[in-house]
Parts: sequence; C-alpha cells; structure tokens
Amino acid sequence: MNFRVNYINIINIPNTVKIANNVNVRVFCKEDEDKKLVIEKLKFLLPFDLEKEKVKIEEKKAEGFDDKKINVIKVFLTKDRHINTFIENLIIKLGEEKKTLLEQIGSRLDDDLNFFIRLDKNMLLKDKFVLTDAGDCYHIRINIAAFPKKKEKAVVVLKELFKC
Repeated sequence: MNFRVNYINIINIPNTVKIANNVNVRVFCKEDEDKKLVIEKLKFLLPFDLEKEKVKIEEKKAEGFDDKKINVIKVFLTKDRHINTFIENLIIKLGEEKKTLLEQIGSRLDDDLNFFIRLDKNMLLKDKFVLTDAGDCYHIRINIAAFPKKKEKAVVVLKELFKC
C-alpha cells in the first residue's frame, strides 16, 4: 500500500483501500462530568455526519468504584469510507504525536492486529490531541486489515500510515 502525504501534511486514503476491518472508539463519562461535552468531543473525532451516515453512538450504564455511576459511550465503525475518513482525520489532528505512535507500534499492536491509541480526555475536551497511558481517556481500537493476517504485515501498514 502506498499512501501519499502532500506538502501540508494531509493524507488522501482512497475509500477503496482497506486499512482496517473496524474501529471502536470508547470513552467513560463519570456522573460529575459534562456528558454532553464528552459526546460532542467523541463526534469531533468522527469527521462526518453521524445521522446522515447512520452511525450510532451507543451508551451503557456501569458502576465504578464506590458504586459511582459511569456512562460508557462508544462508536463502532465497520464501513471502509467511515474507517478511512476517521483514520485520515486522526492522523492529521495527531500532529507530532504520530512520531510517538511510530516508536511504540510494537507495544500498541496485539496478536489479533488491534492497534490501540489513548487520547487524554481532558486535553481532547480542549481540542488538543495528546496521547496518554492513563485510563481517563478516549480509547481507540483499530483492527488493522493485513493479508496475510500477520503482525509483521500490520506493522508495515501502520508505519506507512503514521510516517511523518
């Protein structure tokens, strides 16, 4: 696969290219947090009209420590055009953080070819894309499409995507 990056650092992933099988974006919202803002920033990660594209935001209730209520908010993408648009938008907005992802590909990619990214929730609420290892974040899982289904092939795809 050969993706082109032009001089202003915007990539163009054709919708006919299969980069990933699916994308799962999830965030936990505690009862003392502004759920509307957390959902707004989840939508900010998805650069298309969710209603028009029939992409649903799912919500589930859970209990955290000390019996505190938590909303688990997630979006699951399966269509190539949604996945590619999401990934392209993410790469653009990550800016210099792409270098960190490149350095950490081995530790972020599992044997099922799931690539994990965590974006700091408090920073994203301020429109800043900052990677984190902490739990208070937007969790992104990208299941990389590689043939044959081998970690080495997925690494090649990821290096091509995140090259600076």
